[in-house]
Amino acid sequence: MSVIHNVLAEIPSRYAFLQKVQNLIDQDGQVSLFIIDVVRFSDVSTSFGYKAGDYILAEIVRRIQSIFAFDAEVGRVSGDIFGLVFPGQHRATQLNSFYTRLNEHFKAPIHIGDHAFIADFNVGAVSNPTDNRDVNRLFSGAETALKQAKSNKYDNFSIVTLEHRRHSGGRASALKADLKRAFAHDELELYFQPKIDLNSLQITGAECLLRWNHPLDGMLFPGALIDAAESYNMMNELGYWALRKAFDSLLYLQAAGFDINLAVNVSPTQLYDDKFVHRLKQYSDNMCVDLSRIELELTEDAAMSNSLMVNKQLAAAKRLGAKIAIDDFGKGYSNLAYIRDLDIDTIKIDKTFIMQLLENPVNKAIVEATKVIADSLSCNVVAEGIEELQHLHILRQLGINSGQGYLFSQAIPMADFIELLNTDISVGGSYAFEARK
Repeated sequence: MSVIHNVLAEIPSRYAFLQKVQNLIDQDGQVSLFIIDVVRFSDVSTSFGYKAGDYILAEIVRRIQSIFAFDAEVGRVSGDIFGLVFPGQHRATQLNSFYTRLNEHFKAPIHIGDHAFIADFNVGAVSNPTDNRDVNRLFSGAETALKQAKSNKYDNFSIVTLEHRRHSGGRASALKADLKRAFAHDELELYFQPKIDLNSLQITGAECLLRWNHPLDGMLFPGALIDAAESYNMMNELGYWALRKAFDSLLYLQAAGFDINLAVNVSPTQLYDDKFVHRLKQYSDNMCVDLSRIELELTEDAAMSNSLMVNKQLAAAKRLGAKIAIDDFGKGYSNLAYIRDLDIDTIKIDKTFIMQLLENPVNKAIVEATKVIADSLSCNVVAEGIEELQHLHILRQLGINSGQGYLFSQAIPMADFIELLNTDISVGGSYAFEARK
């Protein structure tokens, strides 16, 4: 049992953990915090004694440290409650992904002699506002989120946003009203970034990207909208709006004589919605658009969750004819095991590797490795972030046949996209003639 006690003794105590979090806050303010409560742990101690209880806790610590070895540090807040601090800035989707990883890795039971204990958790999460330097305020937010998680009927996870707690209820109501107005007054719009065949330089499709025509601030990128939608549990509404508009756009393009594919981003929230596949089929049937023209792009985080629900949803979408793409490949946790079990059509290489192809030879090796993986899975590769002619030439040499980026076109509204399709020139701006050489 000495090994067990060493494991528990070596992680920071509540005071030491508080100090560690405070130090991270003092550095740049950007941290996120989980408070993790082990459900029904008292049953173990009561039934098998404190030594068995310590063994369970030590195994829980070991697993958490293994899961988040490069992402976070663990501390013991109290007997069966642990803290997990993530340096950096995280959106709600990332925090949800962390929680999913935690849950999935604890589906395997912890064995004590002839008995087995399946660890379950209530988890409260909070991200620190950049202007906050008070560790107690951060912990208070996480503890509030934990209380909410314990009271949730279906989900043992809750996120509290400190900015919204600090401001008056009037401001919170105004932000929610802003979101509802955006839907009601048709302030949202899809833009289209062309996907290009890198050999023929013809447009083969486009990725649908959300824009917000704000009445006061003008055209906005979706970051603020997505953050607010996550905070107010409106991601499903936003995701389904974008999905429906993608079908509308395909119908419009078909009527204009263009037979191309569109890719639309799918949020983790949608993948956990049991109505997702039904909605997908409903949009396809109502608009008489073949689902093979739609590619569902999910982030590497969502794919890595390896959730049974996510896998079931994606398999059902595939059976209906939709295509599946992994977006921003390589940007996540570099754990490639998840990709073996996914039936995907496309891997999209994250733009950071493409944009730095000339600066670092490792990026070229990563592109080559991605091509090998894609070939073994019989799927396509799309290079994101192509901005220079040299990028195009290198990618051609490496056998990458599809890409998108500012060398060809930025994301543009439908009218401009139609005009681009009509010109039969898949490269925009002054590069058009040179890139065709």
